[in-house]
Amino acid sequence: MAYKSTFRVYYEDTDLAGIVYYANYLKFIERGRSDWVREIGIDQTSLKEDHGVVFAVRRVEADYLRPGHLDDVLTVETTLREVRGARFVMDQRVLRGDEVLFTARVTIVTMTLDGRPTRLSPEIRAVMGA
Repeated sequence: MAYKSTFRVYYEDTDLAGIVYYANYLKFIERGRSDWVREIGIDQTSLKEDHGVVFAVRRVEADYLRPGHLDDVLTVETTLREVRGARFVMDQRVLRGDEVLFTARVTIVTMTLDGRPTRLSPEIRAVMGA
């Protein structure tokens, strides 16, 4: 099931033509993933401070399909696709109404604070439904 977060496109998100600057789609989907993590009950600050574990983006496969514009109301849909040992994969879409503007498949890895991979804990896997 997709988690949805909605927001408006502001001037700072656009280029001179009032079109969403391409790199900002990565910010939009980051917000969608962060909201999803919070919604399922994972406190990333606690995860870092209490367990020394952080999430990091390992790979993004992105398709820019249509432009977003100043003042558009956009929805980011975030769906967990796969969970494995020290990583999980998410599919994300940015929509304006029913129109898909951007899609991405994002691989997230779980790491210790010194950058070493670490397996997802059983507790995290459980809240992810894996």
